[in-house]
Amino acid sequence: MTENQENVTEEVVQVGDEVKATVVKLEEKQVVVNIGAKYDGIVPISELSHLHVEHTNEVLSEGDTFEAVVTKVEDDAIVVSKKAKDQQLAWEKLVQQYEQEEIIEAIVSDVVESGLIVDVGVRGFIPASHIETFYVDDLSSYQGKTLEVKVIEVNEERNRVILSHRAVAESEKKQKKQQILQNIEVGDTLEGVVQRVASFGAFVDLGGVDGLIHISQLSHDHVDQVEDAVEVGQKVTVKVLTVDRDTERIGLSIKELQPGPWEGIELKLKPGQIVEGTVKRLVNFGAFIEVLPQVEGLVHISEIAREHIGSPQEVLDIGQTVHAKVLDVNETNQRVSLSIKEAQEVEEDADVAKYQKEDDDEGFQLGDLIGDQLKDFNK
Repeated sequence: MTENQENVTEEVVQVGDEVKATVVKLEEKQVVVNIGAKYDGIVPISELSHLHVEHTNEVLSEGDTFEAVVTKVEDDAIVVSKKAKDQQLAWEKLVQQYEQEEIIEAIVSDVVESGLIVDVGVRGFIPASHIETFYVDDLSSYQGKTLEVKVIEVNEERNRVILSHRAVAESEKKQKKQQILQNIEVGDTLEGVVQRVASFGAFVDLGGVDGLIHISQLSHDHVDQVEDAVEVGQKVTVKVLTVDRDTERIGLSIKELQPGPWEGIELKLKPGQIVEGTVKRLVNFGAFIEVLPQVEGLVHISEIAREHIGSPQEVLDIGQTVHAKVLDVNETNQRVSLSIKEAQEVEEDADVAKYQKEDDDEGFQLGDLIGDQLKDFNK
């Protein structure tokens, strides 16, 4: 009980006194209360709450006790206000919540073009820019909702309370981000959603923190543009390559989870097989030929031509298509040995065999023809 309340007697009740009121009777538009004075106090329905009230029983019941402020003293009536005391306490609480950056709950009582009207003991306002971390086109869905908010401005003299749900969302996002950063490890396989793309890679949301897939980590195949490999909104599975908790940077890869070009190479290429490839690189000891996407085999200089050559450039050009014979395949060491010289020999042998077969076929047909003519002659 306050000092003012202790001084209230049946003879002295003054405007501004804080009193303890007990409900004696509920009427439609007012409440009769006992405040320990000569006369009972009256609380008009408009002084029950800062919210609209249709009937007094929406707020109080007989026997309820509450704190109030005396607003008018007449000869035979004392008017008190529950609303005034409640709002006084609400302002004090809001100042405390603002200073301590507390998260509180607010019920959306009305939606206006510029934001949301909420009830926090007094009338508060959430600007549209402080509703979410993203732009909200239609605010009508917030009507009647209870939101967690922070007080970002409070001024009783101007009757101004500004709140922010976005601040709560940003705080939660930051906490979640820190939690993910602490738990994530290199080598982890995670699910994410592509948030945006840039010329150098794609940013993926991992559930509260973004990671970057460099363009070189999108595919084993060469990627000219990031958009050729992924698109915004696409769900992707990625492998964590790097984690820097100080700079909050995470390096990711899709390529690392895809079968590599050398995986199962010994089933795709067999010794003795003739393959077609493209000359990719020429070095002093031989030539590298791409025989499968991202798979290059080496033709040693001694296996390029049957005659002696001083350098591969004497007989080969970059981009040239050649046939080569597979000499050896090693998936573990990612090596393929090739021979252009032996491929040429195989092709020449095949040409000779084909020619001989055709020659044999023609000889057989000529003999048959002569034989038939001799038979006719003998007749």
